[in-house]
Amino acid sequence: MEAETVRQQFPFYNELQAIFTARMQRMLWVEAEGGASGSKKKAVALSSDDEDDNNDESEGEQKGNISTMGKRSKKAKNIATASGGGGGSSSNIINSLKEILDDFLKQQMQMEAQWREAFEARENERRLKEMEWRQTMEALENERLMMERRWREREEQRRMREEARAEKRDALITALLNKLRRDDA
Repeated sequence: MEAETVRQQFPFYNELQAIFTARMQRMLWVEAEGGASGSKKKAVALSSDDEDDNNDESEGEQKGNISTMGKRSKKAKNIATASGGGGGSSSNIINSLKEILDDFLKQQMQMEAQWREAFEARENERRLKEMEWRQTMEALENERLMMERRWREREEQRRMREEARAEKRDALITALLNKLRRDDA
């Protein structure tokens, strides 16, 4: 249940999960080789980080954020070389990590803002279409009511004419019968 709430709160959970599992598999693969020396393991680890950076760059190109991804990959390479060489200070590494995280958070906020704008635009468009639909339905309903009212009026007039004809016919028949009775009498 907690993993599901994390996925809902963090939109790129699946992508990060895939990156971390791929790294873990590579690390396990390197450890499983066993015959390589420690420096060769570091080189493989560094090259896998470079591959991740290249993957990040290709994803960044797809999203249109080339510059921020390039900066991030350069900083990641600087961290990797500083940690691999052993000559870099820990504060340098922490500062560069903070910069990477800040860049990531800024990019995340920008993407979220763009998503919200797109969502609001779609929502406004939906509201407009719904209003148009409601107006169209109201107009059709009014038209139907007017047609029904006209039909009832015509039907009432037809009925009144028919009743008038029936009364005239009855009066004529009554007059003829009365005339026949008088003639017979």
